[in-house]
Amino acid sequence: MSAQSVSAGVLLDRIEITDLFSRLNRLLDEKRWDDAHTVFDHDISVSSPRNGELNGIDELVAVMRKAENPDELTQHVTTDLLVDLDGDKATTSANSVTYFFRAGQAPHRTAGLRLDGVVVRTSSGWRLSESRTTLVWLNKD
Repeated sequence: MSAQSVSAGVLLDRIEITDLFSRLNRLLDEKRWDDAHTVFDHDISVSSPRNGELNGIDELVAVMRKAENPDELTQHVTTDLLVDLDGDKATTSANSVTYFFRAGQAPHRTAGLRLDGVVVRTSSGWRLSESRTTLVWLNKD
């Protein structure tokens, strides 16, 4: 498909979905669990090596709060986002690197991840409804 044949609506959807992943990274890095509804659909289904299978935003937020280590900070960097739009739903895939560090120190752990998911258009904008994280590699210093 040429750039000229892509509608403005499709381009706007792709920009908003890319923004969703940036907001996800910030939410995780800043531990803003009260804002989870700005990124996740209320019926979110999550699969990750760290937290297993989770269903619903309430369960997800509870696990994130419980797993929080106040001495450990993170920086999530997501790239290579692929978006396959189908109306008000899209499948997504991206690569991500997460750096784990303590304030003022170099990272003590780095993880390479593959993020696969489904996003849906809601009355509040695009939200993640399915998220599957696969650990590709892990480096512990």
